[in-house]
Amino acid sequence: MKPSDRLLSLDVFRGITIMGMILVNNPGSWGAIYPPLEHAKWHGCTPTDLIFPFFLFIVGVAISYSLTKRKQQGGDMKSLYLNIFRRTVILFALGLILAGFPFGLFLGHEFSWSTIRIPGVLQRIAIVYMISSILFLTTNTKFQYWFTAFILVLYGVLMTLVPVPGIGYSNLEPTTNFAAWIDNLFLQGHMWSATKVWDPEGLLSTLPAIGTAMLGIFTGNWLRSEKDQTTKTVWLFIWGGVLMVAGWIWNGWFPINKNIWTSSYVLYTGGLALNFLGFCYWFIDVKKITWWIKPFQVYGMNAITVFFLSGIVGRLMGMIKWQLGDGSMINVKDYLFQTFFLSWLQPINASLVWALVYILVWLGLMWILYSKKIFIKV
Repeated sequence: MKPSDRLLSLDVFRGITIMGMILVNNPGSWGAIYPPLEHAKWHGCTPTDLIFPFFLFIVGVAISYSLTKRKQQGGDMKSLYLNIFRRTVILFALGLILAGFPFGLFLGHEFSWSTIRIPGVLQRIAIVYMISSILFLTTNTKFQYWFTAFILVLYGVLMTLVPVPGIGYSNLEPTTNFAAWIDNLFLQGHMWSATKVWDPEGLLSTLPAIGTAMLGIFTGNWLRSEKDQTTKTVWLFIWGGVLMVAGWIWNGWFPINKNIWTSSYVLYTGGLALNFLGFCYWFIDVKKITWWIKPFQVYGMNAITVFFLSGIVGRLMGMIKWQLGDGSMINVKDYLFQTFFLSWLQPINASLVWALVYILVWLGLMWILYSKKIFIKV
């Protein structure tokens, strides 16, 4: 795609989303966080709960653009499928590295393959990318519409109507719902350490997450159409509103919930993603108001790279420790946080400022790559 043909609004949307991921994943203290920067405890949706579905939606839009271009260029389809598989494996492997780093090799890290978390954010992105890409390449748009509707309805039926084995009735409680039962059946011992009995990126809940990416594909198809830009923008907002309302209606039977990625959550967050992209598209690609976008472009052009590296460095800062004069131990993060932030700010503000500074540090590092036109594509 030529630079002039590039959908700048998508890069900016991706950059804002990755910034949001780093913001909520790296507070100065997990005990002092503003409520909007926390996930909903169970049912419900906070601004933080929008970040992951926004990214999967963006993945879908990118699939529509990139794979359409590859199909139009012709060439060997086998190599295209192999490239999709290669990207899937790399993304999944990066997720496992984040889960297990540093694999017990140094800093006294305890590690066992028997307990490593297999699901995760990058792992879900990998699976959703692979399945959505194959659907896009091998089926027509009508089938994709029906398939998306089918998996959302099927998931709703499984979660709200099918009795959970060993429980005897359907329910949406954290540890006894149908998705948790599936996770325990196949992933026991390899789930999120905070719960150990269910995983927010588990197996069954990945099914509706594919629906999130498919909404992105449909959006990409619309933006690639021959319609004029004003019409495209108007319908982004119209369909965004329709999906949000549909999500709220379905919420009455199948509550909006990020942890189990409910079908109502797919529709609601998909609608918000359409509205956000519509806003970016109108101001950036249509009105060409671009004076403010460079920091988000910098993040968006190396999104997976900065997400992965910021996670690794964050973990290292928590593992590198030394002994203080009173005999207590302190790690790099706590030392920096207490010395330069907590010493003059209230805990909740210090925690937020730490996260913002962390974003700025990585912005500087990614700007170096951007200035040298180094874009690390997975």
